Amino acid sequence: MKNIKNVICIKWGTVYSSEDVNKLYGMVTRNSTYKVNFYCFTEDNKGLNENIIVKPLPVLNTIEEYQTIHAYRKEAGLCDDNLGDLKGQRVLFFDIDVVIVGNIDSLFDYPEDDKFYIINDSNTKGDHVGQATCYSWVVGTLGYIKEYYEKNPVEIVDKFYNASQEYLSSKVIEKYGKLNFWPDKWFCSYRFDCMPKFGPLRHFIAPSLPKNMPELKVINFHGYPKPAEAIKGIWYIKKGQNWKKIYKVCKPAPWIKDYWY
Repeated sequence: MKNIKNVICIKWGTVYSSEDVNKLYGMVTRNSTYKVNFYCFTEDNKGLNENIIVKPLPVLNTIEEYQTIHAYRKEAGLCDDNLGDLKGQRVLFFDIDVVIVGNIDSLFDYPEDDKFYIINDSNTKGDHVGQATCYSWVVGTLGYIKEYYEKNPVEIVDKFYNASQEYLSSKVIEKYGKLNFWPDKWFCSYRFDCMPKFGPLRHFIAPSLPKNMPELKVINFHGYPKPAEAIKGIWYIKKGQNWKKIYKVCKPAPWIKDYWY
C-alpha cells in the first residue's frame, strides 16, 4: 500500500540494546501519521517490541576479518539489492541513537523518484560527505556499493579506515554525480547545535533545543555523548586524555527524556 512506509535500523553486538531499538520504534510511530513497517536487522531479537519486523543481519561476502570491521556492515551491508525482501521499495534508515523531536512525515514525502537522500555532514559541511545518521533510498539501487566493498575490502579500509559514511558517499557521487541532501533545517547535531560551541562554556550552560530551528525533526548523536549520557550530563573521555575535559563536558539535559522513550 502506498501509505505504508518502511523504516529500518541495524543492531549488532552490545553497543545498543533492544530497549534502545524500542525507543526508536516509539519515536518513529509517535511522530508520523503514516502506517510504518519498522524493520530491525539484528542477530539478537530478544526484548524487541512485538510490532518490530526482525530481519537477519546483512552478510558481507568478503575476507573474514573484513566482514564485521568498523561500520561497513551498515554502510555497505545495508545496500544489498535484496535487503529484507524490500527490493523496489523506499526505506528510511535511522541510527539507533537519534532523538526525534518533530513530525517526520516530510522525510517520507520529500524524496523524488529513486534518488538517494542523506544529511549534510556536520563535520565537513560541503557537498561530498553525507552524515549517515539518517538516509533514504530505494532498495535495489545501491547494490554496487556492497559488491565493490566485498571485492575490495582492503583497498577501501586502507583509504577510508572507519569512515564508512565517506565510502558510502563517495560511491553515490561516483555513480550519480552528487549527493542529495535533506533540508538542513530538519536535522541538527547535539554536539554542534544543542551545546555551546565554545568548549569552556559547556561547564556552565546546559544544552537546549536550538531556538532558530522551528522545523527541527531529528537530533543526531554522532560520536559522544549518546542520549542516555547526555540526559545525565556525562561525556566519557578516553584514558590518558583528561585534558580534553576542558571542552568535552556537558551539563545534564533532562528534556531529552520528553522525546526519547
